[in-house]
Amino acid sequence: MKLDSSVSAVITGGASGLGAATARRLAAHGVRVALFDVNEEQGEALAAELGGVFCKVDVTDDASVDQGFEKARAAIGQERILVNCAGIGGSAKTAGRDKKDGTTNHYPIDQFNRIVQINLVGSFRCSAKAAKGMLSLDPLEHGERGVMINTASVAAQDGQIGQTAYSASKAALVGMTLPMARDLMSEGIRVNTIMPGIFETPLLARLPENVKQSLSASVPFPKRLGSPDEFAQLAETMIVNGYFNGESVRLDGAIRMAPR
Repeated sequence: MKLDSSVSAVITGGASGLGAATARRLAAHGVRVALFDVNEEQGEALAAELGGVFCKVDVTDDASVDQGFEKARAAIGQERILVNCAGIGGSAKTAGRDKKDGTTNHYPIDQFNRIVQINLVGSFRCSAKAAKGMLSLDPLEHGERGVMINTASVAAQDGQIGQTAYSASKAALVGMTLPMARDLMSEGIRVNTIMPGIFETPLLARLPENVKQSLSASVPFPKRLGSPDEFAQLAETMIVNGYFNGESVRLDGAIRMAPR
């Protein structure tokens, strides 16, 4: 797919981090972008910078997502590109003991459900609604109508202690990539997934410098955190390379996460 002003894109979690980097890279090619996010201040500022549109969207809420797509399509037209970057983390053991008093506990079920609802169900919700909209588009070269990219994590394969919910949600994104691509193949819609490693995102930016240095040292090569624009570069490649379909790709500097 050629990236220019004839193409529009929706990026969930687009107000910061990986989503913002992807929005900037697409907009640099002239693509009209819509940012879905709950952070209104950051989202509005970035949309103004890029000449796009911000839509305050909670990906766990069906009506909110519908309203977001309605607003986006009214402003920039039916999207041919969807990049799902909205997601959260969280850590707790499946079950354990309190180190102070020895009392036992288990992973809070509501926390587990929230992570799955945002990371997995939210991504599927946006993908299904975007794909339905793409069906109305005229096909481009080789019958292509659109492309969708989900954001998983290396935790989909190397989940660490406490990452049961997070890893499950990300592994499920990897698991649905190929069947979703097969669902949509006759309509000319491609589906891929990126599994980033340790990236310089707002979440990691808040960590102490010594912790970030330790994380950087754990990457085989290059020994640094990933840049959000490197994620965006891979997303761009998945979009413009029409033979890229049904794939889940690690982007991690060859890291394999240790148990803790």
